[in-house]
Amino acid sequence: MSKPKVAFYWCASCGGCEETVVDLAEDILGVVEKVDIVLWPVAMDFKYKSIEAMPDKSIVATLLNGAIRTTEQEEMAHLLRRKSVYMIAYGACAHLGGIPALANQFPREQILQFNYETSPSVVNERKTRPQVKFTDNGREPTLPALHNVVRSLDQVVEVDYYVPGCPPTPKLTKVAVTALLENRLPPKGSVIAPDVALCDECPRKATKPINVSFTEFKRPHQVLMDPEKCFLTQGIVCMGPSTRSGCEAACTVGGMPCTGCFGPTSRVRDQGLKIMSSLCANVAPKEEGDINRVLAGIPDPVGTFYRYGLAKSMLRRRVNLPVK
Repeated sequence: MSKPKVAFYWCASCGGCEETVVDLAEDILGVVEKVDIVLWPVAMDFKYKSIEAMPDKSIVATLLNGAIRTTEQEEMAHLLRRKSVYMIAYGACAHLGGIPALANQFPREQILQFNYETSPSVVNERKTRPQVKFTDNGREPTLPALHNVVRSLDQVVEVDYYVPGCPPTPKLTKVAVTALLENRLPPKGSVIAPDVALCDECPRKATKPINVSFTEFKRPHQVLMDPEKCFLTQGIVCMGPSTRSGCEAACTVGGMPCTGCFGPTSRVRDQGLKIMSSLCANVAPKEEGDINRVLAGIPDPVGTFYRYGLAKSMLRRRVNLPVK
């Protein structure tokens, strides 16, 4: 009997999700023993035409990480969706848009201009940019084109399951792969992680404030933090109350506040708005000027509250950007 076929693919992301698969350590040997990995570009050679030639639904599951930014990524997402029984959004970028989706604050032209023409580290007097296609000795090589908007995987194709995190932990990865191999999958559309707030597993939860009045917000590098106390009691923004648990509180255990990479629980519609409404409701001053001075301690609200989830938020993108 042939082993079930599994694919791993990497779109707009940093590569950390690929590292997590490797971080399964000896457990990955058990996975390789039970499945036939037909696609994993970071670890093995493959040909697009080989995947295209496979029968539809012949791949049991594709774990796709990364947001969808380019035409090539969108094409691969559609191809792998067609070939796979299950499409799994693996990691924060596929799940929510991730760090790449912060680009949705800017027009594509502004991004290209900065990266290829005006960045302080760039010397490009001719203002040359990569071209989508060009002709050379009768050949016409092509490059992927950038879309105007970065999207999460489920904004492009249907997704069956989500494994959250930046990156997902090896423990959650093992849970997801084991559930797949043993046919113990949760209901379709599930996020494979606990559906409670991060505060539930944070070692500082005993000091989480019930009532707090913020007179200032501080960034972690600006203050010597108490290693035992809740970050919010110290005036440091922590996304824990609006973020799903399952990461084993890796950041807070390491002395840094949660930045929200596991996304919201099922009861939260907009992760950033949830924490913003809580923080702003508890700003102590009542006069506009004094309120503004407190909020000035959060100099990058979008990067703070939507670091991983701008593509899936109610904001999603600047209103004057084209959709694609």
